Amino acid sequence: MTSTITGLPDRYRPLDEVGPTETTATGVIHCWRAKDRILNRDVAIRVHTPGGPAAREWITRALTAGGLATPALAMVYDAAEGSGDGAAPGGAAYVVNEWIEGRTLSERMAEGPMPEREARTVLRRLAEGVAAAHRVGLAVGGLTPETVVLRPNGLVGLRSVPAASGTVQGDVAALGELLEYCLTGRRPGTAPARRTVGMPPDLAALVRRARSTEPGAGLSSVAAMAALLAERPRTGHTADAQRAPDESDSGWLRRLRERREEERAAGGDEDVTVDPAPTRDASSTAFPPLAARGLPPVPGRRHEDDEDDLLPLSEAGDDEADLRDDGAADARPRRLLVVGLPLAALAVVIALAVWLGNVISPDDVPGDQVPVPGAPVSSAPPAEETAEPGDSPALTITGGSVYDPFGDGDPDNPDEVPLSFDGDPSTAWSTVTYRGSPAFGNLKDGIGVLYDLGSEQALAGVGVTGTAGATAEVRVGDRPDGDLDAYEVVADGELGDSADLSFDEPVTTRYVLLWLTGLAPSDGGFSAEVAEVTLTPAG
Repeated sequence: MTSTITGLPDRYRPLDEVGPTETTATGVIHCWRAKDRILNRDVAIRVHTPGGPAAREWITRALTAGGLATPALAMVYDAAEGSGDGAAPGGAAYVVNEWIEGRTLSERMAEGPMPEREARTVLRRLAEGVAAAHRVGLAVGGLTPETVVLRPNGLVGLRSVPAASGTVQGDVAALGELLEYCLTGRRPGTAPARRTVGMPPDLAALVRRARSTEPGAGLSSVAAMAALLAERPRTGHTADAQRAPDESDSGWLRRLRERREEERAAGGDEDVTVDPAPTRDASSTAFPPLAARGLPPVPGRRHEDDEDDLLPLSEAGDDEADLRDDGAADARPRRLLVVGLPLAALAVVIALAVWLGNVISPDDVPGDQVPVPGAPVSSAPPAEETAEPGDSPALTITGGSVYDPFGDGDPDNPDEVPLSFDGDPSTAWSTVTYRGSPAFGNLKDGIGVLYDLGSEQALAGVGVTGTAGATAEVRVGDRPDGDLDAYEVVADGELGDSADLSFDEPVTTRYVLLWLTGLAPSDGGFSAEVAEVTLTPAG
């Protein structure tokens, strides 16, 4: 390899020839890793010989690629058609691309086939970049294991953009071959196997559709392929299987008792102050516990020897009866008759009055109708108006941090994260302003905020108040330090004044990641704000 190449500007100093030689109908293309002497950076430079009119179509494609902003395709820095005189300076046609660091797909496959999840991620990210090129009318071409590069930060890049020639359908078929290569190790260009042994059924069908040339049987676009690769596998009805054992009623009661015992051991189990029970005269004795009188406990009221009366009736169910003292019902039978029966009758009358008050509105009662004898008269609203029995408890966020796995180690405004869940929509966490592209300036796939709920909670969705036009995914996981793929996507959508990102099915999780995937125009660049995040409990 010589140190200079005839026809190239002195600005570029070739270092090593890389990649295969491309032979086309208009000439031959060689690719080198070179040094840009002015900007002192490595670049990929491809030279088309001859230059001049023979390379015109290729240069036009390169200029179109230069307007793309996607991490999956190498950026185009410079291009020249050349004069066609290979012996004169400036005679060669060339395209200067971003040099993508990492190992090629063929080098990775020397270790063996990829797991399904890794193959899905690699091909999805590559397909999203190719789809961006198709949207501006550019068929990429050159999709081979030697040009696909796995970046160190987990992203995927295509080093030679664009190839000398290409078609949209050719890109679709090439991506299908690369997917099969990742899963089976069968190199692209070989005859497709009749049976896709070892491939998941949905991916095997996707490969067949991508490689099919029959009308109506193939994929309509690369964007459709990217969407299918991102789609979560359907595993049937798994709601019951996903429900943790401790989420049953008995588990709820057990956790409540354990928490009460921990508080008691720490000295924090103080008696609940309640109003003294009414007495007929100074010599009368205190009423016995409710369980001894055969009556249901009063929610929120604590009596001596009735610790479990603190359990809500809507949650306790049949387990509450198992927790009562079996011998309490046999105590003081005389008082059960003398005191318990009248109180039971009074409770029935009160319950009937409350029920009638809920069923019949004041407007429906005739003016001459008299109140029910014995019904209590009170100006306070009934309990049902202040707290519905079926209401789910509000969930709270105990902490949050900026999640920036593809960043430079300096996350965006980490001190502002608490403002995104402080209950005040007028305060917010925001990203910094990125320039040039709503895709985070073409620097990374996204950025997010990881919220800690303190313990595993059952969620049905997330509400977000944020910048209109910005897009986001809601992901969940079981640990705070996982990579992006460790968090499962459960919802996505566009932010706004009150975006409701509901889940298809409830999930139980401790960590919720709001992953921003796109920014909105702001101050000559692009950014996004998250003013308030609320959690929607399941059930």
